[in-house]
Amino acid sequence: MKRLQWPSRIPIDPYILLLLATVGLAALLPARGTGAEVASGASTAAIAFLFFLYGARLSTREAMEGVRHWRLHATVLACTFVVFPLLGLAARGLVPVLLTRDLYTGLLFLTLVPSTIQSSIAFTSIARGNVPAAICAGSFSSLVGIVLTPLLAAALLGGSGGGLSTDALVRIVLQLLVPFAAGQVLRPWIGGFVSRHRKVLGYVDRGSILLVVYTAFGEGMVRGIWHQVSAVRLAGLLAVEALLLAVMLALTWYGGRALRFGREDRIAIQFAGSKKSMASGLPMAGVLFGAHASLAVLPLMLFHQMQLMVCAVIAKRRARDPEAAGPAGGTGPGARTQATGSHRPRGGAGSAGGPGNRTPPGAAPRGAVAGGTRSG
Repeated sequence: MKRLQWPSRIPIDPYILLLLATVGLAALLPARGTGAEVASGASTAAIAFLFFLYGARLSTREAMEGVRHWRLHATVLACTFVVFPLLGLAARGLVPVLLTRDLYTGLLFLTLVPSTIQSSIAFTSIARGNVPAAICAGSFSSLVGIVLTPLLAAALLGGSGGGLSTDALVRIVLQLLVPFAAGQVLRPWIGGFVSRHRKVLGYVDRGSILLVVYTAFGEGMVRGIWHQVSAVRLAGLLAVEALLLAVMLALTWYGGRALRFGREDRIAIQFAGSKKSMASGLPMAGVLFGAHASLAVLPLMLFHQMQLMVCAVIAKRRARDPEAAGPAGGTGPGARTQATGSHRPRGGAGSAGGPGNRTPPGAAPRGAVAGGTRSG
């Protein structure tokens, strides 16, 4: 008897089905009490382990190249804290036709939140983009957002920011930067082992996103925020957010081309510049909105799920681009091209072997990190 096999041309990515199943599980059986604490702790540990692995795989030289790529970082910051808020202000005209005032407040807050770190890196890696630049761009966005997001919210939402919390900064340092630095320190001893077992990184990516989706969506179910808006208004909000995401994905991709970035840099710009971090946004909303935070973060939670699903499909397709298969496509942390001033790949920061592995000249990369994405 033949074994059952997953169809090779299934119309929906199997991981998207896992994401939808996780959302369904959170809706039916949300974590409560001790269970919620366990799920949140497991998600935090997975994120820290992911960054430890990235630190162990990424060479210090490539990390410094990523830091020096200032044009890319400035582009991502402009997309996150200038273009996004301008689109959010433009959406004011949709009140009260499609959005209620409360939903618009949440939508505008969504546009002020920093970019993700984890999922930006994972999607960039899957799509064979510039992973070192994505690490730095996402980290810069989160650190800048600690100060800039509350200030923008105070100015544009008409309320006071309530002061800046140092807890978020401490979490970023302890959960992301410290594990990454530890991986860098231990890289001479464990870097080879991590590179040889690169599939582990893919499993961590996938498992971490599923954990974050489950805990965040389940928390919304427990708080009852899904029952505070009608189905018609929810459909209108989803339509507006789908348009917002489509506009940002197009602007980051084609804008990167207009700015003469190479393929791998454009991938990093698209994934770091088009997404918003629920991990950063939720605690900020608690400070800014107090008791009204649950409804204010509804647009952010919906947008977060949408961006993960859409970007997972885009990343898979980018990995199959003809440009990604040979040395002529894209730009990675290597020599500069004269035409664009970006990087030419030497194995590719987003290739299967990760930032530390190089593909021999003329040989196609062996594939992106084994599936999966990360959430932020």
